[in-house]
Amino acid sequence: MELLQQYWLDGLALAFFLASWAAYTHYADQPGQGNLLAATSRYRLDWMREMLKREQRTMDAIMIGNLSRSITFFANTTIFILLGLMTMLGYHEKASAIIGAIPFAEQGNGFLWETKIFLLILIFIYSFFKYTWSMRQYNYAGIFVAAAPSAHERVSEHELIAEKGAYLVANAARHFNNGLRAYYFGLAALGWFIHPLVFMLATAWVVHVTHRREYRSATLNNLNR
Repeated sequence: MELLQQYWLDGLALAFFLASWAAYTHYADQPGQGNLLAATSRYRLDWMREMLKREQRTMDAIMIGNLSRSITFFANTTIFILLGLMTMLGYHEKASAIIGAIPFAEQGNGFLWETKIFLLILIFIYSFFKYTWSMRQYNYAGIFVAAAPSAHERVSEHELIAEKGAYLVANAARHFNNGLRAYYFGLAALGWFIHPLVFMLATAWVVHVTHRREYRSATLNNLNR
């Protein structure tokens, strides 16, 4: 009971963070959403249709390789972040002295410090799994493109093949997008080191910015024109 009374605001902030992330992910991943991922999915289908018309697929292989390399960079970066977070578990006193210099910062004990660090560790582990699964699917997309029939073979199946390829690449992009979203919410979780209210405000700000970029950005308007 004393533990609940002491950490009720921290628990409320953590619950708000998890609920916001889960709710936004569920909302954004629903089919038929008019977001950036849905808009670019139409271009992926056009890409696969054009790919089937080409005899030489060098450009398509380069494109898939470039997409995969960008994900590899984020996956490697996530490993370094996780190593840094594991190291931070033993630096509670030094970090508390730094955080204590911030106005209105809340000083937490060792248990609360480890909880915050472990939250960040779980976020970036989730992000790592999303990146690596996206990278594997781009590898599968490369195999798919290499195995696609030539422009004059199995013409009646070209539309179905294009839809399969577009879905494979779109699914890889969706997991990459989820990995990036985890980075955004990881930044919001840093607010917990200052104060639970800052944590909740940062979470609401991340949801607002992410929604604006995915649903109301100039990029989306340009793609939909």
